[in-house]
Amino acid sequence: MSQTENGFNYREIITKAVCGKGRKFSETTHTITPAHKPSSILGCWIINHKYSAEKKGENVEVKGSYDINVWFSYNKNTKTDVATQTVTYTDVIALSMRDENVLSAEMDVIARAVQQPNTLEATISKNGANVEVQVEREFIVECIGETKVAVAVNPDGLLEEFTEDDYVDEVSDEEYENLDPNFLHKEFEN
Repeated sequence: MSQTENGFNYREIITKAVCGKGRKFSETTHTITPAHKPSSILGCWIINHKYSAEKKGENVEVKGSYDINVWFSYNKNTKTDVATQTVTYTDVIALSMRDENVLSAEMDVIARAVQQPNTLEATISKNGANVEVQVEREFIVECIGETKVAVAVNPDGLLEEFTEDDYVDEVSDEEYENLDPNFLHKEFEN
């Protein structure tokens, strides 16, 4: 422990913490080749999204796959069919926030799809035989690693005892009416 001028001692604690963060939005166009020449696109949806992530140098690499299903008409709009194709992708996400004081190079990586793969547009290609599907997706990644933090230790213990009554917080009807229901939403948009 080390002493400072304010009389507190400090203790160093090794703990796991978020040591890196990143976010990436991607748009990709996939070409689907149906069994029949399409006359029109009736619908397009994406299912079975799977992904994994690992740290690669200063970035996180997210590898995944999903199935694209295109419902289309053919034979001059007299018949319909569904073309299904599994596609793979790799998104390299730069860590915009990095803690340089990480104790170990080994880190756990958490990746979360904040925007699951979603069809923006499906159109018949210029050659008339394929369907071009524009897809968007977005990921947030966090790297969890060991780091050291310093915690102030009061040699006298707690300054005062707290009871359950100390945590009661009454809200008046007037205060309740003045609450902004979009407060948290506004905070998380930034």
